[in-house]
Amino acid sequence: MSTTGAVPYPARLEVDYPEQLDRFTSIFRLLWAIPILVILGLLTASQSDTVVTETGEIVSTGAGGITTGLWLATILMIVFRQRYPRWWFDFARELSRFSARVGAYLALLTDRYPSTADEQSVHLEIDYPDVEKDLSQWLPLVKWFLAIPHYVVLAVLIVAALVAIVLAWFAILFTGRYPRALFDFVVGVGRWALRVDAYAFLLVTDRYPPFSLS
Repeated sequence: MSTTGAVPYPARLEVDYPEQLDRFTSIFRLLWAIPILVILGLLTASQSDTVVTETGEIVSTGAGGITTGLWLATILMIVFRQRYPRWWFDFARELSRFSARVGAYLALLTDRYPSTADEQSVHLEIDYPDVEKDLSQWLPLVKWFLAIPHYVVLAVLIVAALVAIVLAWFAILFTGRYPRALFDFVVGVGRWALRVDAYAFLLVTDRYPPFSLS
């Protein structure tokens, strides 16, 4: 759990450590994950249209997916109405939970196939904000910019996490276990990314994310 002082950060992630992992499903994890990745892709993918003009020129136009639209709509609601509709929040939180379960499965942190509803071994919590009390009316316009230092650090950490996952894959093949240090590091990167997402894109808090894996 991440804390700033004694107060937990409004977005938290924990994954149960597995004592034993299945070697066979780990070998073919990317293959097994294809169906659930298709579902996640349909929920989050952007839309694009291709138009042929009278001169024969091909013009492609794109629009953000559900997550982009929800982010922009939430910005407008907070800035102009100082409201965060609860059902928007619930959808964003459940989508984050589903995405985290898929991510944990791909990262070999669990053998349990990602559920679209059940929590399973991935515990993700995001606190619903009191907009008038907890959120600045104008800060959502610049949060994405203020989080740039985190993007830079996360880019490096994600590469390191991919290396850790490959090393863990070999360890699982030989021992059936995920080395605890690698497990904690990969979960820590996911926890860091969640806090940045909660701050800059889900817009549930004005507390700047700590630079921490814990």
